[in-house]
Amino acid sequence: MEVRFPSDERPPAWKIAFLQYAIAASFLGLLVGYWRLQIGHHNLYQDLAVRNHTRNLPVIAPRGKILDREGRVLADNFPSFTILLSRESASALTPERLTEIARGLQLDPEEVKHTVERAANLPRFQPLLLKQSATLEDISFVEAHRVEYPELDLIPAQQRLYPLHQSAAALLGYVGEVPEDMIAKLGSSYRPGDVMGKFGVEGEYNQILTGRDGMRRVVVNSRGQEVGELSLVPARSGNDLRLTIDLDLEMAAETSMADRPGAVVALDPRTGEVLALVSHPSFDPNDFAKRIDPKEWDALTNDPMKPLMNKAIQAQLAPGSVFKVVMATGALEGGTISPDFIVHCAGVATFYGRPYHDWVYWDKKPSHGAVNVHSAIRESCDIFFYTVGKMMGIDKIDYYAKGLGLGSRTGIDLPGEAPGLIPSPEWVERVYKHKWYTGATISVAIGQGAVVVTPLQLAHTIGGIAIGGVFHRPHVAFQDQLRALGDDPPDSSPQDFPLNQETVAAVKSGMWAVVNEGGGTGAAARCPGIEISGKTGTAQVVSQELQEASKGGEYKNTAWFVGYAPPDKPEIVVAALVQRGEHSFVAVPIVRDVIKAYFDKKLRNKPPENQLETQAKVLGQAQPAADSESRHTPAGQ
Repeated sequence: MEVRFPSDERPPAWKIAFLQYAIAASFLGLLVGYWRLQIGHHNLYQDLAVRNHTRNLPVIAPRGKILDREGRVLADNFPSFTILLSRESASALTPERLTEIARGLQLDPEEVKHTVERAANLPRFQPLLLKQSATLEDISFVEAHRVEYPELDLIPAQQRLYPLHQSAAALLGYVGEVPEDMIAKLGSSYRPGDVMGKFGVEGEYNQILTGRDGMRRVVVNSRGQEVGELSLVPARSGNDLRLTIDLDLEMAAETSMADRPGAVVALDPRTGEVLALVSHPSFDPNDFAKRIDPKEWDALTNDPMKPLMNKAIQAQLAPGSVFKVVMATGALEGGTISPDFIVHCAGVATFYGRPYHDWVYWDKKPSHGAVNVHSAIRESCDIFFYTVGKMMGIDKIDYYAKGLGLGSRTGIDLPGEAPGLIPSPEWVERVYKHKWYTGATISVAIGQGAVVVTPLQLAHTIGGIAIGGVFHRPHVAFQDQLRALGDDPPDSSPQDFPLNQETVAAVKSGMWAVVNEGGGTGAAARCPGIEISGKTGTAQVVSQELQEASKGGEYKNTAWFVGYAPPDKPEIVVAALVQRGEHSFVAVPIVRDVIKAYFDKKLRNKPPENQLETQAKVLGQAQPAADSESRHTPAGQ
């Protein structure tokens, strides 16, 4: 039997070669991949591995406190929790996931999505601030969903606190989130969610008040829970800032203003220190310390009384009869008139072919008769100052008004100060492209027409005149303190506008008479034991005819009073503005109350023997009488 063996059939050589090359290519691919993992992209994958169990968390530095001149707290901080959103795994932050997170934290899903979108170009290692002042419910949500949402982090933070709420809000300002464009700037030290001062003292001295944030590098487990700390860079708190503000005077002004719209400014004319600064209506800066509700923001911005405006330095209104102090000073100093110059007031007079009325005409009161500088200031005689204005001319009025501090910013260390306006022929030609109408000088002479000032400017000007023509720059922060903190404050040298002693004496005599003599328009400022001088003002906002047709309302007159004490060597000057006050006498008690608070406190702080000496000088003055000045604007203005 024949045995057959199977033939030895080998595969073709090309198949063997192909298989060998395929195996070699596979090994080569594995080697290349291994090289890429271990050598080529070593740092990348090492960072990713580290990030799986480490996380960098900011340590928020508290802002410095804002204090009054005696160290009492005006702005502080309180501990809270902030929720951060990590974006290192940006692909995982789908719209659906962001919606779930937003609902769990009681946030608007669309707003959260927009927040993430706006930060798309920022470095991903920077977490986003998702929610400030986290509630217990928010904290519970984060802790209970660590596995589902490991991108959420809770960090302790210091939130801004304003214990006075609406009081002093315009002075202090508020803080808010840093805009995205500032964060995106090259070299910016800001991160998403950082806050900065945006108004008032907070804005002006943001660099001093802002601290330096630290950083914690922590170890987290698979659930995102912190299990250890690798390193810590501690935060550095911001510097505290002590203001010249006296909280007692600030609250006295707030209380006296009540709910009336307007402003109060109190200065020490000898130094320029701001002792009180009030603006009404106000707002609560605590609402801005966290993200303000859009409806609340709309209500503030659409309020016709402008609660977000600091009226003490930004409200530009006609000064009315307070401007007569400037007119009298300029006319006496320039030699236009002498203290004995007399004008006969019949209640109406004709200038440039047109009749102009005194305020007594509208109130149906007897005319002033023969008046000089003293009685014209005391009784606020319009006819006298119409006459003086015509004699001076607009160029002299412009020169002296600007020299005495009006028509330009005072230089106070607060953002947004308005310059006011003193009209001149050059201004009219530049703005209106025509020459100055001579008849307009008559209105300017009593602080109407195109003349507008701020309450701060009036306090600055009247205080400077009362101390002899020396005008110290108003400021709310102590200059020595700023230098010690490394800041470079503006030049604090006073601006001198030398005045003759006879001029100052005549003008101050008239302002003393406004309060302390019969017929004075500011008799309501009388205060036993304190001699107050000052000047009232009632300024129209529309013509007399339109005002009467509208029956007041939003067109009611603006009420002013600027007072200082003591008359010989003023220590405090206070300007009060009441919008829609209608008559100047509504502003008079406000100034009186602030000045009284100043001297009452001064008396309390004196040694007992000095208190007895001061009390012995108390003047038994008559009860305040009603202010006789109401309207003092030419008809048809």
